[in-house]
Amino acid sequence: MSTSEEARALGFAAPDDQPVGYMARTRAYYLALGYDNPYVWAHYREVPFTPLAKPLTETRITLITTAAPYQPDKGPQGPGAPYNAAAKFYQVYSGDTTQEHDLRIAHVGIDRRHTSMEDSRSWFPLAALRQAVAEGRLGALAARFHGAPTNRSQRHTLEVDAPEILRRCQEDGVEAALLVANCPICHQSLSLVARTLEAAGIATVVLGCAKDIPEYVGVPRLLFSDFPLGNAAGKPHDPESQRLTLELALRLLESAPGPRTTLQSPLIWADDPDWKLDYANAERLPAEELERLRAENERARLIAREQRLATV
Repeated sequence: MSTSEEARALGFAAPDDQPVGYMARTRAYYLALGYDNPYVWAHYREVPFTPLAKPLTETRITLITTAAPYQPDKGPQGPGAPYNAAAKFYQVYSGDTTQEHDLRIAHVGIDRRHTSMEDSRSWFPLAALRQAVAEGRLGALAARFHGAPTNRSQRHTLEVDAPEILRRCQEDGVEAALLVANCPICHQSLSLVARTLEAAGIATVVLGCAKDIPEYVGVPRLLFSDFPLGNAAGKPHDPESQRLTLELALRLLESAPGPRTTLQSPLIWADDPDWKLDYANAERLPAEELERLRAENERARLIAREQRLATV
């Protein structure tokens, strides 16, 4: 067995330089906060799969996001903002793909330490899709993109949100969809939406920075970028990274041989993989910080509950 020095001499990566296990990390984190009822993630054995019916140059595609429209009256959102439950949305929304939109991510699970949340093109690649259509890489962009709520309730996602997104996609003649995830629950919600679309004949690819969750749920296609959460569409302020990420997603739509196909982006976030050890890692947090986070989580939970009830 090689020592760490021998491993480095052989060119091996650091032991921690591997995809973060977000399901296990999240479970340990909430146990450390005092919650002893671990979340049960959606999990399927069978996965629907719809091959593209025609070349991408003739295909109408849409974008599905979990980012929220900016609401000036709902407190801090965007760069530097803490988790803001008041800014969440609980019903499917749609937007005109010919217009500009200010969509932000204030999810509880975004990596706020290692990424800036400044460049929305890292999580909302609408401009890149428009460019791909203009260059002839895609046949057409659907008239609308859609916002998918990030519900912890899988039943609500499966019975309400996913069917509504499917209905809107069918109205727009959508033939393929890119679903861009942000927080861990986003990855689950969009995986469930992707399964619904795929079962109805719409080819999908989930873009995510958490590999374990979509693979556990069971999705047709996953483009995995080993970046901090919130950057599934490419590195911030890096147009080439964003362009390559979209191209990889399109190639995956074209070439996936069957369900459960995962393609990992070759892009590397940073030379030092230590950032992977910070996210929701109770072992790196002192007791007083865990207590503060528990109180903060309880406040956010109550706000989210009030918001959710107000939409019923």
